[in-house]
Amino acid sequence: MKQKFATAVLTFALLFNPTLSGLRGSAQETSAGQPNVETLNLSGLRARVTVRRDDRGVPYIEAQNDQDLYFAQGYITASDRLFQMDLMRRSERGALAEVLGTAVLEQDKQHRILGLSQVVDAELKRAPDGARALLEAYASGVNSYIGSLDAKSLPPEFQILGYKPSPWLPTDSLLVGKLFAEALSNTWRLDIMRAAFSELPAEKRAGLMPEFSPLDVLVVGKDAPAKNKKTARLQPSRNSAGQVSNEMLVALAHDQEVATESLARVGVYAEGLAASNNWVVSGKHTVSGKPLLANDPHLTATAPSIWYLVHLSAPGIRVAGVSAPGGPGVIIGHNEHIAWGMTNVGPDVQDVYEEKFDPENPKRYLSPVGWRYVDVRHEEIKVRKGFADTATDIVPLDVQSTRHGPIVLDKAGKRYALRWTALDPQLNTTDSAYLINRARNWREFSAALEWFTAPTQNIVYADNDGHIGYHAAGVIPIRRTGDGSLPYDGSTDAGDWVKFIPVDKLPTLYDPPSGIIVTANQRIVGTDYPFFLTHSWAQPYRARRIFDLLNEKPKLDANDFRRIQGDVFSIGNASFARTTAELLRPGLKNDDPELAKVLDSFEHWDGMLNADSRVGPLVQQMRIAFRARILNAALGEEFFKIYQWSNFDTTIDRVIAEQPKDWLPKEFNSYADLLRACYNDARGALTKALGEDEAKWTWGNMAKINFRHPLAGVPLIGMQFGVAPIPQNGSGTLAATVNVGANVSMRLIADTSNWDKTQHGITLGESGLPSSPHWKDQLADWRAVTPREFPFTEAAVAKATRETLVLAPQK
Repeated sequence: MKQKFATAVLTFALLFNPTLSGLRGSAQETSAGQPNVETLNLSGLRARVTVRRDDRGVPYIEAQNDQDLYFAQGYITASDRLFQMDLMRRSERGALAEVLGTAVLEQDKQHRILGLSQVVDAELKRAPDGARALLEAYASGVNSYIGSLDAKSLPPEFQILGYKPSPWLPTDSLLVGKLFAEALSNTWRLDIMRAAFSELPAEKRAGLMPEFSPLDVLVVGKDAPAKNKKTARLQPSRNSAGQVSNEMLVALAHDQEVATESLARVGVYAEGLAASNNWVVSGKHTVSGKPLLANDPHLTATAPSIWYLVHLSAPGIRVAGVSAPGGPGVIIGHNEHIAWGMTNVGPDVQDVYEEKFDPENPKRYLSPVGWRYVDVRHEEIKVRKGFADTATDIVPLDVQSTRHGPIVLDKAGKRYALRWTALDPQLNTTDSAYLINRARNWREFSAALEWFTAPTQNIVYADNDGHIGYHAAGVIPIRRTGDGSLPYDGSTDAGDWVKFIPVDKLPTLYDPPSGIIVTANQRIVGTDYPFFLTHSWAQPYRARRIFDLLNEKPKLDANDFRRIQGDVFSIGNASFARTTAELLRPGLKNDDPELAKVLDSFEHWDGMLNADSRVGPLVQQMRIAFRARILNAALGEEFFKIYQWSNFDTTIDRVIAEQPKDWLPKEFNSYADLLRACYNDARGALTKALGEDEAKWTWGNMAKINFRHPLAGVPLIGMQFGVAPIPQNGSGTLAATVNVGANVSMRLIADTSNWDKTQHGITLGESGLPSSPHWKDQLADWRAVTPREFPFTEAAVAKATRETLVLAPQK
């Protein structure tokens, strides 16, 4: 009873005491309408730094040198997002259980096994002096803010959980990069899945794991005519590992669930590695005669946003865009000369090796030169005893690593080691963002990308001289044999990485005659590209739709780009609806007027997945049922549980269009019978989810946007972090639309004709403090697809200023 009373008192205090909720003092406007200037004296600064904020709370940081610039960025970012930053680094270090308890212990174990803390320590030692100095400056700024807090001014999450964050380390900023690498380049489980499918007929495997589609939008190269329907090369070789048991499949599925939850908690989960749209058009396609560039990254909705808007200026640099909380510089945005946007390439940069351990001595494993001893790292994970008890228990964990990397899966007599580009300190550099932010033209931009490492990105480019371009930037291995699609036998050297795709051989494009470049995680290279990137591309629907819309008008402006970013036409669902109507109409009986009405709606549906659509939910649920029945018949229940392939929906398109006998489940005599069963499945699913009142069967009721916060589910105390669910426009799953709804993490439209006209917005707001006016003040603009103009020039920034804070050296 005493504990409940204390919790209630704490809840009341946090909800209604703005000081306790972490609200910091800020400059207020005078009666004349001019903002007051507040000054803070901080140890660690060399000179004065001016921080202006606009009506969205976006900081414009102006410094006199680089060290002060990044010190101030660290300080200001921490003042808005400190708990989020702490959560992100704890996630990658495997230290969440210390504050969140046993519920996250399995996630901590996964990260301890990867050993990311040790990796970033090694990377910092290898970093050039200049890059290390800037990381240290950023960390000093964060720590200056942490040092200013006491028990009453800590952000509310720290007060609820009863701890103060430890000092920020330069390596913590590197861990933020690892978090994105984990979300955007994690493919090793696919290798084991494909091994499980290796005994299936080749044609069936090709259908289950398609690479190619008539809808593909290539960026570089072309397809040879004979290879337009080329299928995945998944023939087992003598160097491949052995078969996969059902027990291993269960363990693999559980491991994936743990990893997914871990990434979703901090807002970087990207389903199937498919994360983002970007495109750029040259001046010949625009009203202004200058290039326009657009980008909208797709990551799990979270509170606060995974992105943080910021404007940075110092001698030699003026740049604006989004950063990741905890990371210095701007990741996506523009400077005075160039703009850039990123989407995920998703190449295969992870391989797994089935290691053969000595039955007589389990500390030894077989290598090409004989037995070697496994490396063992002893880890101790602190686990909080309870919500009201901050004391911790110690859970020991011994991590074993072979010459390939850590053992990431150990089950049913098989032990798999992981090699991953992100785990090799020699392959990862720390200064690409610094160089990109300062690039003034294509040559300097391309040179900066030579230092760009994991995760590999499709980066589109535009400059105010009228040029556009594209780079696939990152580190992609070349194997001694094969392409890493299946687990290798670790006792051989067949899976060794012998080199990496040379930087000048990575896919690149500059001023193409078409004047249009589009990437949306689709297959970017033709079959004439000489190097292997991946077999697993995202669906081509978003890229195809963007490309088609860009070609609808001879001249485009920002409003057209915004319309495309908000587009909710579903290519796959529209064709599925039409074909369903065609197949079910002939067998329709007069005593089924309800189905007749549904088929009429399918035939006349515009394919738009708007929140108020009543056709969309039924089509989508029928497609889900169709997909499940097809896959269950092809794979069986156990294999279906682990199956994942981003591009499988193109097989669904082909199956529904061609109705091949070999994909029809045996219990059905025809595809019409199958679709009738799927119709009943869909109605049952909608009734269960939304109730029997069919008026409520709308897309927005079925697809809700939920901005997750780690503490929002805590009774009473979590109320302050909750954001009410929002009806969604668009779809990010199955037959995806350009606007993927909940997973759109920010939107950028960069205007090279006038940087002050550039539009940029994030999901909720700049602040991570629920008591702040900037906690969710961007939500309405985000939902309406109306990102606001982001002032850039000195005059525009001065006009937009609502608050000014001067950070001055300690006297």
